[in-house]
Amino acid sequence: MTASYTSESTQRFVKAGGIQLAYHEAGPADGPAVIFLHGGGPGASGWSNFGANLPVFAAAGFRTILLDQVCFGASDKPELDADYWTASARCTVAFMDELGIRQADFVGNSLGGGTAARLALDFPDRARKLLLMGPGGIFLNLFHADPTEGIRQLFEFNTAAEPTREQMRAFLTTLAYDRSIVTDAFVEERYQRAIDPDVRLGTARMGASFANPEWAERTQIWRDAGKIPHETLLTWGREDRVNPIDGAFVALKTMPNARLHVFPKCGHWAQTEKADEFNRLAIDFFTH
Repeated sequence: MTASYTSESTQRFVKAGGIQLAYHEAGPADGPAVIFLHGGGPGASGWSNFGANLPVFAAAGFRTILLDQVCFGASDKPELDADYWTASARCTVAFMDELGIRQADFVGNSLGGGTAARLALDFPDRARKLLLMGPGGIFLNLFHADPTEGIRQLFEFNTAAEPTREQMRAFLTTLAYDRSIVTDAFVEERYQRAIDPDVRLGTARMGASFANPEWAERTQIWRDAGKIPHETLLTWGREDRVNPIDGAFVALKTMPNARLHVFPKCGHWAQTEKADEFNRLAIDFFTH
């Protein structure tokens, strides 16, 4: 049996490097730390991506932390002084310092995968193992049209003057293999969160950091994938329409300690669509 946790009961705040960061924490304080870094969809947060996984990891003895990355969730939304992945990696390390975490394992989904990879490159001693889920930055599209279907829908929502529920549904549908999980209630929840003015400000500032041509090379983390020595588990949904599976191959070939696990009948949400398998796989990876 796993303990019952809620978003409210697990939420914490800390000031790190002058930025207030929100996070959710459960599990033993002296357990090995696993930091979960969420994706970048509209209205995304640590809890929205990984809230259902938190009890399982906590019960397995991990100090389980779901971080709202800078510009997302309940964390501050400052103007960024570097590309997003560099800025978020710095914030994450400052966050670890404040919590007294010398080293952690990381689960990085999509945007969060890029943050985890950049952190491993820039602060190699702070990461132990990486589990990257359809990660941005280290993903390189080889065969699919670019931008992908999911990224096109993401741009349409984020750049609309007044984004609609229909645009939110269109984006969320690209994330899932089983479209039945994109319920009306789920669409409404994410839509209301995404149109909040503070959330839209964070999204705009995140997007602006990727649009800055001076920082473009730093966003192409795949160029340096071979410099990541950490033991890495790449995970992909075979039917991922945001970062399709062919994007795994450059990282798999160049990263010296990488392996790949593919979830069949799964989109961009392995932690949700294949929750039991994902949890078992991740816990085994971090334990052994």
